[in-house]
Amino acid sequence: MSLTLQEVEHIANLARLDLTDDEKARYREQLSAILDYFAQLRDLDTTAIPPTSSVAPHSVLREDEPRPGLSPEELLRNAPQTEAGQFRVPPVLE
Repeated sequence: MSLTLQEVEHIANLARLDLTDDEKARYREQLSAILDYFAQLRDLDTTAIPPTSSVAPHSVLREDEPRPGLSPEELLRNAPQTEAGQFRVPPVLE
């Protein structure tokens, strides 16, 4: 499946990307190759594979054991700025 230049421009617009003409051409090729690969995967016969099957090895997780956390002093020790026992951050409102 080959994407058109207009489709790549639309995708870039949705992602708020300002692409050069060279980038648009390169991404058109790369995205088209990705879609072609998914088209190949769609043609595979997966009827004998159960839906919960995975190619990744099953990882065994450790038991969740509660442990003491850091004290407020330890947490604030590496903060660039603190005020009244809290992190001080620059305002985010304009």
